[in-house]
Amino acid sequence: MDEQYMQIALELAQKGKGHVNPNPLVGAVIVKDNQIIGSGYHQNYGEAHAEVNALNSLKTSARGATLYVTLEPCCHYGKTPPCVDLIIKHQIAKVVIACLDPNPLVSGKGVRKLKEASIEVVVGVLEEEAIKVNQIFMHYIKTKKPFVLFKIAMTLDGKIATASGDSKWISGQQSRLEVQQLRNELMAIMVGVNTVIKDDPLLTCRIPDGHHPIRIIVDSSLRIPLSSKVIHDKAAKTIIATTDRSPMNKRYQLEELGIEVLVIKKKNNRVDLNDLMTVLGELGIDSVLLEGGAALAYSALEAGVVNKVQVYVAPKLIGGEQAKTPIGGDGVSRLQDAFKLSDLNVRRIGEDIVLEGDLM
Repeated sequence: MDEQYMQIALELAQKGKGHVNPNPLVGAVIVKDNQIIGSGYHQNYGEAHAEVNALNSLKTSARGATLYVTLEPCCHYGKTPPCVDLIIKHQIAKVVIACLDPNPLVSGKGVRKLKEASIEVVVGVLEEEAIKVNQIFMHYIKTKKPFVLFKIAMTLDGKIATASGDSKWISGQQSRLEVQQLRNELMAIMVGVNTVIKDDPLLTCRIPDGHHPIRIIVDSSLRIPLSSKVIHDKAAKTIIATTDRSPMNKRYQLEELGIEVLVIKKKNNRVDLNDLMTVLGELGIDSVLLEGGAALAYSALEAGVVNKVQVYVAPKLIGGEQAKTPIGGDGVSRLQDAFKLSDLNVRRIGEDIVLEGDLM
């Protein structure tokens, strides 16, 4: 039964996607006499945690009940009071936890405080699933850098556009809708300046009431046109990552237009992507959706900043040596140096196939 109730808590946790970053996704279920008497999840950043919402939903006493929670309850004061104190106050008899919180402010301390209050604690129920749900949070807390998801939409023969540049649309409608959901869930979206120059995209989320990601443009010498939509559209914040190669007057112009310009260290005369990730992490950005273009994609893979790859493969063939591919740059010279994926997952979505895997 523990796994059954924890699965419900995990499903609740995922309702917070796109609303709690950089906090974790957490769900909680309270069970008494084999009946769920309370449930909740962390709904918005800075607001009540899952345990609090579950306890607030009670219509009866929780004394002697069991609390199922997907992440170790907090025991410190942050934007909200400690959840552990409230659990103790409600005389919960047992707490079942999917996984420990890697945050040094919490890790193991929440469990210890519960045990000191004579509450039975079980840790590790559906732990692997809980860690996967909070893949972004776990990475961000441990590395202080954003989790980077590289998204590709391509044909069966590995093309993202025809030789003439026509790319609308490679993938099907359901796949495109899912990508909009990724924009809703991840905190930022990143593209290279060539994508902005060529396509002039808005890079916003098109889901009604969706969260618009922070737009990050990698532009080593500030070639971005001042007329670009990402500069003048105020639906989302725009950050441009550049280097000291960029002209000072262009920086001032962009800042006058409300754009945040980050001068990042150089590597091979381009933005050092590792340094950029460090700076973005310091800004509180926990996740980045990397959408292109091909040169930036290869640079990100080469720099080792990509954590996960998600490829939407459409049942189409384009052909042509000049047709564009998703990854540019020099590429690897030896097959043994190819970037490899682990934990590969394959699924169908509409007419397309989606492949997901973690960078090894």
